[in-house]
Amino acid sequence: MEPLRQFGLAIVLVAVVAASLLTVPGPDGVLGALLGALMLAIAATDARRYIIPNELAGAAAALALLRAATVGPDAGWYTLLWAAGRALAIALPFLALMAGYRAWRGRDGLGLGDIKLAAVAGAWLGLVTVFAVVEAATLAALAAYVANGVLLKRPLRSNAFLPFGLFLAPAIWFGWLAEAILG
Repeated sequence: MEPLRQFGLAIVLVAVVAASLLTVPGPDGVLGALLGALMLAIAATDARRYIIPNELAGAAAALALLRAATVGPDAGWYTLLWAAGRALAIALPFLALMAGYRAWRGRDGLGLGDIKLAAVAGAWLGLVTVFAVVEAATLAALAAYVANGVLLKRPLRSNAFLPFGLFLAPAIWFGWLAEAILG
């Protein structure tokens, strides 16, 4: 990775960690900072390699379950099961969308990494926030693709690769931050 990109990622990482810790003091802020670091790593990896590493998605999911079991006034088995249930409830429609698109178009649309990342969103966030995060990430991805095509004067293609994790991962962290701020 070139030095300028590394420097930019380091600046963003410091900003994400600082925003997490200053906005949400205590254990939830620490977990949010770790979430932000993982989401930044996922976004950077997906942008360059079109892959969401299992280790990063798994670590983010584990942090979500740890948070559900230990942080907050309602922490315990119930919130842990609720977080796991939300993760499943979000991942299954994404899996159905992936399978349906593959059957319809004969090629992949979403990857399994995107589905795992959607499960992470479900484990970390409330359902309403998950819907907002997925919508924001989708609109941002489409806007970036169209803007890139216009700026580079390239035609838009229906079979273009789009690293959805580049947009969904940061949106998950922003969703966590919004939930923490708004209560």
